[in-house]
Amino acid sequence: MKEKIKFAESNMIKSVEKLNHEFTTIRAGRANPAVLDKVSVDYYGTPTPINQMAAISISESRILVIQPWDASSIKLIEKAILASDIGITPSNDGKAIRLVFPQLTEDRRKELCKSIKKYGEDTKVAVRASRREAIEKLKAMEKQSEISEDELKVGEKDVQNLTDKYCNSIDKLVADKEKEVMSI
Repeated sequence: MKEKIKFAESNMIKSVEKLNHEFTTIRAGRANPAVLDKVSVDYYGTPTPINQMAAISISESRILVIQPWDASSIKLIEKAILASDIGITPSNDGKAIRLVFPQLTEDRRKELCKSIKKYGEDTKVAVRASRREAIEKLKAMEKQSEISEDELKVGEKDVQNLTDKYCNSIDKLVADKEKEVMSI
């Protein structure tokens, strides 16, 4: 029974970690190399992440500098950034690409908050799915007389407590990210 609950908790933890990663890719007006995590460059027929092709650094609070190791790939990287949905036009000086992050408009901030809430809700759905799966496994164990009815009730309560704990942490993450996005 304990291993079923531990498995459910590990799934919940993975869901929250995925949400954290998603939040790092949302730009909040400051330069953050994580916004490029989703951008892949078609490099010799292979989709390659930019961070494997170039050094990425922050020169100022709102400027990201990408210096490719292979100078011939600069046009490919620029093309991939333009094709992505990060909404920033790269400027190329022949040796490096600069991404200047503009200040976010209020409308864009509200849009980002909506997507933040959506990511939060999707993560809660994943946590609840883990809860449902764990409870189904516990009920199957009770049906096969591996655990008693009382143990089933205790197990269900434990799983529900875990679900509440992770849903609360998701709410906190969402609130913190919204606060970060809405602050100027």
